[in-house]
Amino acid sequence: MKHTYTVTGMTCNGCVASVNKYLTSIEGVQKVEIDLEASEAVVQMREHIGLNTFKSVLPEKYTISEKGNHVMEMMVQDDEKSKLQQLKPLLLIFAYLFAAAILLNYKNWSTAEAMLDFMGLFYIVFSFFKLLDLKGFPDSFRMYDPLAKVIPAYGWVYPFMELSLGLLFLMRIQIPIALVVTIFILGVTTVGVTKSLLNKKSIRCACLGTALKLPMTEATFIENAVMLVMAAVMLLGLI
Repeated sequence: MKHTYTVTGMTCNGCVASVNKYLTSIEGVQKVEIDLEASEAVVQMREHIGLNTFKSVLPEKYTISEKGNHVMEMMVQDDEKSKLQQLKPLLLIFAYLFAAAILLNYKNWSTAEAMLDFMGLFYIVFSFFKLLDLKGFPDSFRMYDPLAKVIPAYGWVYPFMELSLGLLFLMRIQIPIALVVTIFILGVTTVGVTKSLLNKKSIRCACLGTALKLPMTEATFIENAVMLVMAAVMLLGLI
């Protein structure tokens, strides 16, 4: 029987000869053919030999994997890297918002005040990105928000609601009402996000409007969850 493996770390014909020697030393291996350019090794064996056996005889310089698995691993790694790159703007914004909330309150520290500042800045920044393309946002938002699906006008109003909530939090006006509204609108959105994630739908997140193309991922859920938890904690503290 023959099996094709991907072998990395080979840079010259000397490496080819070395890998060939190590692989043919394994009992049961009849013949090894190595393609340096393709980084492949075709191994002919009397009976199946486990991959770990091949790994055990090769120096650390070389890595060996079954060709199909190697391709799959590369695809997964590329997909994860691509997703992380796409989420970079969202992660940077969150980092800046947390830093700003801390810096605004570090002299006379108050967790409650820092949370209010974070929520206010969150709404102001996120509404800004949505308002950059007010025409395109409602269509993207409707893809996963349950209320926007039923009431299309809600998608048009939503960015202005975020802007208003941000001002209320930063100016410390009608905080209880702002917290209740936050829990409601983000709760509805979180339900839609959760359904999209469970159904593994490949849709775009409209949290930063349409200016930045962000995929709907677990990060979107976490983003809403952070705000919901803060709002709930603050509301309970006021009761």
